[in-house]
Amino acid sequence: MEGSSLENHKIDVEKNFKKYEKIADKLKAIAHPYRLCIVKGLIDGECNVTTIQECLNLPQSTVSQHISKLKSAGIIEGTRNGLEICYRVVDNDIINIVKLLLND
Repeated sequence: MEGSSLENHKIDVEKNFKKYEKIADKLKAIAHPYRLCIVKGLIDGECNVTTIQECLNLPQSTVSQHISKLKSAGIIEGTRNGLEICYRVVDNDIINIVKLLLND
């Protein structure tokens, strides 16, 4: 019995590898204390880089690098409003994971 269960799991991994890879990439993207904090803050409400920078007390360039990683993972999106860009979390799975991890 155990052998067939492991074999079924192997087939599942092979069949769904791209799906698992995509999920793992998202988890890697939030697996940094500052990025996790940024995502948590953006779940509570959208804001711009300057606000994030002031909250985290980090240089603008560092915040921009973290924002870039989160954007490339498809976790956040920005909307331009004049000269500023306001960011928000657009990935519902990540919202649920972060709320679960932070007991919200």
